[in-house]
Amino acid sequence: MTEMRFPLPALLGLGLTQIIGYGTLFYSFSVLVPAIASDFGWTEQWVFATLSGALLVGGLFAPMAGRWADRFGAGRVLSFGSIAAAAALLASAMASERLTFAIALVAMQVASTFVLYSTAFVAIVQFGGCNPRRTITHLTLIAGFASTLFWPLTASLHQSISWRDIYMLFAAMNLFLCLPIHLWLAHLLKGPRHVVAVPVDTQPSERPVTPPAHGTALFTLMLLGFALEGLVLSAVLIHMVPLTVELDLGSSGLLVASLFGPAQVASRLVNMLFGKQITQTSLAVIAACLLVLGLVVLTATAPWLPGAITFAILFGMGSGLISIVSGTLPLELFGKHNYGARLGWVTAAKQLSSAAAPFSLASALAWLGVLPSLWITVATGAAGILTFAAIAVFNRRDQLRASEAGKGLVEV
Repeated sequence: MTEMRFPLPALLGLGLTQIIGYGTLFYSFSVLVPAIASDFGWTEQWVFATLSGALLVGGLFAPMAGRWADRFGAGRVLSFGSIAAAAALLASAMASERLTFAIALVAMQVASTFVLYSTAFVAIVQFGGCNPRRTITHLTLIAGFASTLFWPLTASLHQSISWRDIYMLFAAMNLFLCLPIHLWLAHLLKGPRHVVAVPVDTQPSERPVTPPAHGTALFTLMLLGFALEGLVLSAVLIHMVPLTVELDLGSSGLLVASLFGPAQVASRLVNMLFGKQITQTSLAVIAACLLVLGLVVLTATAPWLPGAITFAILFGMGSGLISIVSGTLPLELFGKHNYGARLGWVTAAKQLSSAAAPFSLASALAWLGVLPSLWITVATGAAGILTFAAIAVFNRRDQLRASEAGKGLVEV
């Protein structure tokens, strides 16, 4: 039976805008921090502290972005986000002193909530295809190259032009490349489409959703799980290179860090090819386990280089899968109704915990040392595993009750 699929040109275009969005709004920042700090007479720590504050404020806007996507359409919200991102990048480039730069940095993170994964996932679901999970996986596979492309691109550009010129160039990319694609996508989403019946072999995550008996508990646990894993991911990624130095890995730390991006892409590719029968509750547990297992290997084997390489691969794979389930788990648990609003709260939970993570781990490293700090991070990740496992148990019970109720109706 023929399936209505998300158009390939739209998927590729959306993938390009996600690469540009993540590359310009997030990944380029760490490369430019030394120059920004020098320009404003700041320490680098203060620049990162400003970023943490900006992430915190941005997270507060994520639920609103989700509601707007539900109400006005994800394509329109993505278009607005492209304009806001371009304006914020331009304002950052033109900032004359610390306060105006801090305000512009906050604006960048607010814009990110309207233009990145959470809204892009809503666009895929709003298209109405019968297999949004697969399309979301494809999108994360494409966008996974953002760090691989923009870290070296930003460094290469910075050899010949200033950080301000780079942000002006990035503003133009959001305005002249991303905005036309998002406007076209907005037109595509509101245009007529041929609706077809859902195939008999539709995956569990796309079947009609029965309202769960533990809906509030499931939603709360889901937010807690993503907040815990966001805390672990952000803490380790921000301090990836300093951690490898503290663990006496020396110059090999750069090799370890470079494996993270490819591992993310590899996990998404494996899931796309072989994960069709895995429920998203199970995938969330697997992703959380990979993060913790990677940290355990690193902590237990440091400074053994093969152990550090194993950590980077496992941790990167867990991160890649977390990106997928952050979009597909709410869909599996609660369906398409109010999907944007729920995804906005997921984004807020992840971003708010991410804002606290760099300072938290830095403080732990200063007070306790590297190994105790890593074991605390392991414990945090383990709490995330338990949270997603509880979701799986609750969801399984709800499905069994719904199945038994259905059998009872048939018998009557």
